[in-house]
Amino acid sequence: MKRARVMSIMFGCVLAAFAVAVAAKDTSIANATERALQQSALTLPGGQPFHLKASISETSDPDTDDYKATIEEYWVSPTKWRRIITSHDFSQTLIINGDSVSEVDMGDYYPHWLSNFVTAVIEILPEPMVDALKKATAPMPSAGSGNVSTSCVSFSARVDRWVICIENDHGLFESIFTKGSGANYKEYKKFGNKWVARSVVDNPEPGTTVEARITELTDLTQPDEQMFQAQPTPRDQRIESVRVDEDTLLKLSLGSTQITWPPVGEGLLKGGCGVYVSADRSGQVREAIPEGCDNAALEEPLHDAVMTWRLKPAVADGVHVQVEALLGIPFQTTLDPAKSVPNLTDSEARELATNIISPIFPPGTAPLGTKFTVGISVDENGKYAGIQNSHNVPSVVFFAIDKALAQWHFKPYIKDGKPQYFHAELIFSVE
Repeated sequence: MKRARVMSIMFGCVLAAFAVAVAAKDTSIANATERALQQSALTLPGGQPFHLKASISETSDPDTDDYKATIEEYWVSPTKWRRIITSHDFSQTLIINGDSVSEVDMGDYYPHWLSNFVTAVIEILPEPMVDALKKATAPMPSAGSGNVSTSCVSFSARVDRWVICIENDHGLFESIFTKGSGANYKEYKKFGNKWVARSVVDNPEPGTTVEARITELTDLTQPDEQMFQAQPTPRDQRIESVRVDEDTLLKLSLGSTQITWPPVGEGLLKGGCGVYVSADRSGQVREAIPEGCDNAALEEPLHDAVMTWRLKPAVADGVHVQVEALLGIPFQTTLDPAKSVPNLTDSEARELATNIISPIFPPGTAPLGTKFTVGISVDENGKYAGIQNSHNVPSVVFFAIDKALAQWHFKPYIKDGKPQYFHAELIFSVE
C-alpha cells in the first residue's frame, strides 16, 4: 500500500538522449530501471522479511529539527508490515495486514519532504514513476567504448523533468531526480540477494543537504504476530495524499492565485517559474518548493506568495485528503536598478567558497576540457540559494552541477560593510 495515490500525473514526456555510459549489452530504459529496482527494492513480492531502522538529519546542521526524523519498518510481505515514522512535527504508526489498515497519527500533516525520504529508502521509486517507466521502450543511450560507470536518461515535460542515473557495475540506481523530490543512492551493501544503499541524500531546498542513513537492516526471522495486529482505522481518520494536475489544484483555490511580482534589479522581466505545492486536508498550503525560475530573484517571493494561498479541502472517494501538484507560473515584472544584485565572476565567487565539491559528470557527457557555465545565487549568510541554467547546458550536466553546488558553502559577500545577496556565473570543465 502506498501513501500517495495519483489522480493525474503530468507526464507528457519525451526522452532527451545525451551521451552516457555503455551497458554490457543494449537494453531498454524499461528493462534497465526494472532490473535496478529488482536488485535493490526491499518490498517487492517474494522479498526477504526484514527489520530496518533509518535516521534522517540535515548534514550541515545536524542539531536542527527542520529535517530530522527516524524510520523503523518490520516487513514480512507486501500485505503484512508495520512502519513507524517519527519527526518533530509529525509521527505515524502504520500497520498493514491483508485488507486491514491501522494508522495512528500525531500531527495533522504528513510533510512532503518526509514522504519522499520514506519512499526513497523503502520503495526506491514511487508507483506512478514505475508505471510510466515500464512504457519507456527506447534504448539506454550509449557513448561508445571505454572505462564507463554510469548511464543516465532524462525525460522532460512542460514543467517537470525526470533524470535517472544507473551505475553500470551492478546496474543499480545512482540518482533519481524529479521536480519536487530527488535522491542520491550511496554506500550499497549486500542484504540477502539485494544490494541496498545505506545512505540516501537529497537537497529539499537550495543549500540544504539531508541524509537518510540506514543504521540497522537485519533478517526478520521470527516476527511477533502481535505487532501486526491491525485494528482497522476508518479512511476519514487516515492521512492520504493525492497528486493532482495543475488545473485541478488551481480550481481548488478559495481566492486569487495571481502573484504580485516585485521589481527586480536585473535579469529577465518576463518568463516562468516552477513550484511544487503541498496542502493539508484543511486546504492550507504547508510546503511551496520553488523548482526553478527564469529569474532567480523571484523564487523567494514566489514561495512567500504561494504559502498564503488557501484551498478548498480536497476530497477523494468521499474523504478529505492532502493534495499536491507541480505548477508552472508565468511572471512579468519591472526593472528597479536600486535592487541590482552584485554579479561576481567565477574567480570572485570561488574565493568566497569554503567547501568546493566538483560535479561528477557521467562519462561521455562531453569531450574532455569542455566548459559549462551556470548562474548561481547566494544569500546574505553565504548559503547557496539557487541555480539558473543561464547558458542552456544539457540536463544531465545541469543536475550534476546542482548536486555538487548543494554541498558548497560560502563566506558572506560584504559590500559597504554589509553582507549582500549575490549572483555569480561559475564555470565547470569536464575532466
